[in-house]
Amino acid sequence: MNGFLVLVIAVVLTGVLGLAFSIKNGRFSPQGDSERLGIDELGSQLGERATLVQFSSAFCAPCRATRVLLADIAAKTPGVVTIEIDAEEQLELTRKLNILRTPTVLVLDAKGRVTRRASGLPRREQVLAALNHAVV
Repeated sequence: MNGFLVLVIAVVLTGVLGLAFSIKNGRFSPQGDSERLGIDELGSQLGERATLVQFSSAFCAPCRATRVLLADIAAKTPGVVTIEIDAEEQLELTRKLNILRTPTVLVLDAKGRVTRRASGLPRREQVLAALNHAVV
């Protein structure tokens, strides 16, 4: 009976953690007093209106889907560019920005200030909503 109780508790905790993870996955959160990034950190020019920065890794399947999504949005949105950064190659920047998983997407305003951040594969409408906060 004691082993059964431990099993039930483990299953319930696993379910709760899985639910919490899936709810947070790909959702953008606002960034207060955030970092400013520029050409020195990113290795590329910022967009006139906004920049979508994706931190990726070589064996990350959601990174490929995120890359396609962000490129499509940037192509259809004037003044928005996308920059992809290999988290392993830019380890210092990855640590500085506290990137804990890939893909992580940062939305920067025209001045390079991080306005929104999401970990995991975001949905198109989430990216567009985050862009609306960056473009004033």
